[in-house]
Amino acid sequence: MGFFSRLFGGRGPSPPPKREHAVIVHFKYGHTDLGPLFQLEEQLEHLIAESGVGEYDGNEVAVDSSDGALYMYGPDADKLFAVVRPILERNTVIREAVATLRYGPPVDGVKCVEVRLAS
Repeated sequence: MGFFSRLFGGRGPSPPPKREHAVIVHFKYGHTDLGPLFQLEEQLEHLIAESGVGEYDGNEVAVDSSDGALYMYGPDADKLFAVVRPILERNTVIREAVATLRYGPPVDGVKCVEVRLAS
């Protein structure tokens, strides 16, 4: 045991797991009413929180509502995607959706996989 460990009583609790993996879904939208998109977001947010695989972070939608992206983060992109994929594929709100699974922080060279979702 080092001097500082004896002095301060050890390292303390471990930090929470890093949520550096991501699932980012790019899609076509084309509606002026964002209500249906917000309903889809509420479903995703609830499902992700309930399953404990990460967090739903929000969206970006083009000013003309032509396209957008949904952002989700967690410690395991595969587990997160497995939870949200069924809702994304059943929805009728977004079209031509492509999910990018990022396996690490947003830096050059990190592994990413693209999955085209059924619409």
